[in-house]
Formats: sequence, structure tokens, C-alpha cells
Amino acid sequence: MERFTSDQPLPEQFRGAVLALGNFDGFHLGHQAVASRAIARAFHERRRVMIATFDPHPVRFFRPDTPPFQLTSMEQRARLFAHAGADAMLAFNFDADLASTDAEDFVAEVLGRKLGIAVVVTGQDFTFGRGRSGNTDLLRDVGAANDIGAESVAPVRLDEDIVSSSRIRKLLADGDPGAATHLLTRPFAIEAVVEHGDGRGRKLGYPTANVRLGNYQRPQRGIYAVTVRLDDGSEHQGAASFGIRPMFDGGDEILEVYIFDFDGDLYGRTIDIALVAYLRPEAKFDSIDALIAQMGEDERAARGLLGAAL
Repeated sequence: MERFTSDQPLPEQFRGAVLALGNFDGFHLGHQAVASRAIARAFHERRRVMIATFDPHPVRFFRPDTPPFQLTSMEQRARLFAHAGADAMLAFNFDADLASTDAEDFVAEVLGRKLGIAVVVTGQDFTFGRGRSGNTDLLRDVGAANDIGAESVAPVRLDEDIVSSSRIRKLLADGDPGAATHLLTRPFAIEAVVEHGDGRGRKLGYPTANVRLGNYQRPQRGIYAVTVRLDDGSEHQGAASFGIRPMFDGGDEILEVYIFDFDGDLYGRTIDIALVAYLRPEAKFDSIDALIAQMGEDERAARGLLGAAL
């Protein structure tokens, strides 16, 4: 899969493509429905298909002080789009120029003249243009006047409620990664570089790989059963603690990952930690011995949930 940004000239072979248009942070069931329709239409019309996203997220542009809410990094998104079957990922640079573009001009000038898009597929609730004045009706009408087909896909419902990124963020914040997995079709995963810690985990018999969440949505603080993918492609199982380490006078939020049966140097390497199940809230114990005993219980619980040998 190829990757383009909106400030680049689009290669000639991608003019006339079908474009799945949205932010697609999370790429959950609803987003996948839009992408699947675009891919199916591209196949039948013998066109290339691109999946678009915005960088940064429009909310981050308009409200930079908003607490972290990201469900996927751009790298994760690219892998998800490729796995779905896209020929290319198109990242719109969401800056002041794009934010001030009229909805009609976005369709006619950006999608039509600049990118040469033949068909645009969106969700039914998609809005765009200055002041979010554009909707699927405008996209259809202005698109038709500029030889751009437009199609919208109905929301996906699960358990009678619409699948949405905001619903997934709430599930994660409430400590229900299993339900979030159901909507995402995969566990919520944090991809980050391992940092040096204070070495306390190793002294306790549980060496950890420590990462910071950056712009990711904060899950409920506590202990999780996790799977870990290393930068060499290998897959591992483990237990992780997310929080401020109240046993040691707190501090910044950090995710500490104990990988089962692993002994290697991960400092400076990028790893992908998927939250599979929530075990318990973080807690402060009466003694180090009590903490170590609980960590043993957490390891056994995580191994049991993940089917890992004890």
C-alpha cells in the first residue's frame, strides 16, 4: 500500500480513484463498513481505492487542550487500511487553510480538480468544510456537478447502539477493554518506544518495559492482561500496569509491561501493547511483600486469561 499526503501531487495512476473519506481514528466496525463499500465499488468499477484520514484530528486542531483521545497512531492506521485492502492511504493535513475551506470548494477544488477523485464514500454522519457546513447531501449535489459520485453508508449498530469512536473511548476509560475489542474487532493497542525506568520492577522480580501513552486515549488505571508485538514481528503475552504507581508516591502516568518468559533488551525499541482484559484497579499496599504477592496473583490471572503456561 502506498501513502500520500494532501500537500503532495497525487500520482496520475491514482486519479479516478474511489475514496473512503473520514477520520477513521480507531477504524472500528462502522469505519470498516465505509471502507468495505469503497473497496467493493472500486473492484466493480476497476478503479484504485484510497482510504483517507486527517492529521491532526480536527478536534485536536480546533481544541488543542483537549485531553488525549487517539485510538490509533498514523502508523497503526496505515497497517489497518492496508489489511482492509486499500491501494493507498491519503492523509489530509488539517491546518488553517483546510479548516477555512468552504464545503463546496473542498468538493470541487480539492476532491475534484486537485485529486481527481471519481467516487467518494462516507458515513451518513460525515460533515466537512468551514464551520462543518458540508454534509452528505451537499457532497452528493456538488459532487454530481463536478463528475464525482458520492455514496454514504449507514451507521453500524451493535447491541442496539451505534458503533462510534466516542463509545469505544468511554469503554476504555471505564475499564472494559473486552467490549472495546468487540467494537474495534481487535484489542485497543498502544504503540510506543520503550523508555528507561527506575529499575524497580526488576528488583521486585518483574522487569518491565515502560512506555508513555502520548496522544492515546487513557484507559482505566489498573492491571491488564496484554499481548505484545515487538519490532521484529514476534508476539508475546504479559501483564501490564497503567497508572501513577501509588505504592511509590505516584508520578506521571506510565504503562509498565511485564512480558512473560522474556529476557532481552527493549530500550529504545518500538513495541505494540494490546489491552486484552482488565484485572483490577491500581492500589497501594501495606508492604513490598504484599505488593509482590499481588503481582504474582496478577501474573497467574493474566496467564489464565491468555492461555499462557504457568
